[in-house]
Amino acid sequence: MENPKKFDSKSTTAFNHWWESVTMYLGFYPETVDSQKIPWVGTLLTDMALVWHLHRYREQRDNNTWVNYSAAIRMEYCNKRKVANAQLKLGELRYQGSIRAYLMEFRALNIFAQATGEAFREKIDLTMTSEILRMRFAHSLGEFIDDEEFLQATYQSGLQVERMKALEKVREGARPPKMEDKKKDEKRRENRASEKTADRSDNTGPKPPPERSNEYGGPGQWPSEAEAFSGVPPSEKREHLST
Repeated sequence: MENPKKFDSKSTTAFNHWWESVTMYLGFYPETVDSQKIPWVGTLLTDMALVWHLHRYREQRDNNTWVNYSAAIRMEYCNKRKVANAQLKLGELRYQGSIRAYLMEFRALNIFAQATGEAFREKIDLTMTSEILRMRFAHSLGEFIDDEEFLQATYQSGLQVERMKALEKVREGARPPKMEDKKKDEKRRENRASEKTADRSDNTGPKPPPERSNEYGGPGQWPSEAEAFSGVPPSEKREHLST
């Protein structure tokens, strides 16, 4: 990774991008201590930014920690609106199933929001699932030394929980169906077959008319003898009655 460029303090927009490159560069060298970080940043400053750096260095001396120094330089040169927006977005950020994606966005926003310590850890804990928190507590005993150690423990716990969930889905797909599920499927197939058979038997053709008897006035019969033989020639009427 290339060394960050120089900063001359003339543009707050330029500072935002420059400071991001500084923090990313230092992330490649986590073993760097405060007494090395602060003088190194001074080598990247020019003009009034260098004047500010030297004045602060003379005032603070051995009390000039990296946390205090980075907060001071951001307060001096950072775009205040960008900081406020980053802080707002950091508060709204939520874990949505990928710990890798969540922490990448968290780190990017926190370059400007600069949450640290308890506030930093609380923002993350409030959005993590109970499964991830239990995993982290089970594998991390005692207090964390710094925020980076806390992030790494949360990251590894999130990865482990996500792997377990993915494995459980694979196992669920490979698991044979339960006996109760088989019986339910067979019962549903039998019911559908019975319904189809019933539908076919109800539509086999027109039903024959009801048989008539020699009596009158009953269901399916003429109301009276007169109406039954209305329009029938007398000879046919006599033949019918004689049978």
